[in-house]
Amino acid sequence: MMRQLFYGLLGGFVLPAWAETTSMPLNMTQGVTGVSQQVYSLHMTIFYICVAIGVVVFGVMFWAIIHHRKSRGAVAASFHESTKVELLWTLIPFVILIVMAIPATKTLLAMEDTTQSDLTIQITGSQWKWHYTYFGEDVSFYSNLATTQAQIKNERQKRENYLLEVDHPLVLPVGQKIRFLMTSQDVIHSWWVPAFAVKKDANPGFINEAWTRIDEPGIYRGQCAELCGKDHGFMPIVVIAKSQADYDEWLQVTKTAQRVAREEEQRLLDMEMPMDELMAMGEKVYNTRCAVCHQVNGQGLPGAFPALAGEGISMDPGKKLEHISVVVHGRNGTAMQAFGPQLSLKELAAVITYERNAWGNDTGDTVQAAEVQAVLKGEEL
Repeated sequence: MMRQLFYGLLGGFVLPAWAETTSMPLNMTQGVTGVSQQVYSLHMTIFYICVAIGVVVFGVMFWAIIHHRKSRGAVAASFHESTKVELLWTLIPFVILIVMAIPATKTLLAMEDTTQSDLTIQITGSQWKWHYTYFGEDVSFYSNLATTQAQIKNERQKRENYLLEVDHPLVLPVGQKIRFLMTSQDVIHSWWVPAFAVKKDANPGFINEAWTRIDEPGIYRGQCAELCGKDHGFMPIVVIAKSQADYDEWLQVTKTAQRVAREEEQRLLDMEMPMDELMAMGEKVYNTRCAVCHQVNGQGLPGAFPALAGEGISMDPGKKLEHISVVVHGRNGTAMQAFGPQLSLKELAAVITYERNAWGNDTGDTVQAAEVQAVLKGEEL
């Protein structure tokens, strides 16, 4: 206990310098980009200047206390303001601030320079996931928390990267300047990856810019750094940096997979999926996307998220189209998001079918992809 207290008191001055030479992750990360290195260097420069100021000020103060104490017969001097002293303690801080401002300005200008980028990616935050769109590549996807509810509820052992895992990570090439355009669909989020020294707010109705150039392949993790709602802590960021050749291969595979998925959706419009297949897929989609608000048992959270079990449109045989519309388009003024852009037609049909037949609702309805497509296009409401 005493050792922890000692380190805590000493940490304000010694810890950053100590951590720089040890493996303890107590200092700011140096990162893997040129800008992150500049930020780290600026941080250490300002830190050492502050340490020097602290040593001088407290040194003079303690020297004066010891050598001019009453027990030594010291008598307090009586004097008024001194023009020289006034000038000194005005000019010295001014000079120090100028010395600190020069490298800080250079670093800030470098952080904000998004020109001449090789790749542009739009990042859209929503409660509680990220949507990535690769400009000019016809590739886009949502990135959701992959940590299971069982781990969150301590029903299973937590993995090494607990709450820092996603189903679809952002994949970037190394050595390329990547420009990020950040916005939000609902509330303010903040896209933060410490290894890149990138932390930028995603505001609804606005576009903020940032950029990075990653020097080393690897997996880099971050989080939403804005208090964006009840599941703020379940909105991680995972970036996989690949060599240019590996990135190009991933891009082609992803573009092909997404094109095939779109073609498969069109084929589904002429098909009818059986109830058991819809229920099996719907349960999986529900537990991944819906259970965090409406609960696994469909009971919801009173006062926050309505129950789906035994009440509402999910058990009313006459409100199937309204149910589809709510899931597809969301509800304005509530936390109910529009899942139409996030899920495939098959997934939407399955999860709505599941909600209408789970927990004793037993409407007997099946929802097919063609019905979801009609609501998406506004053909049938």
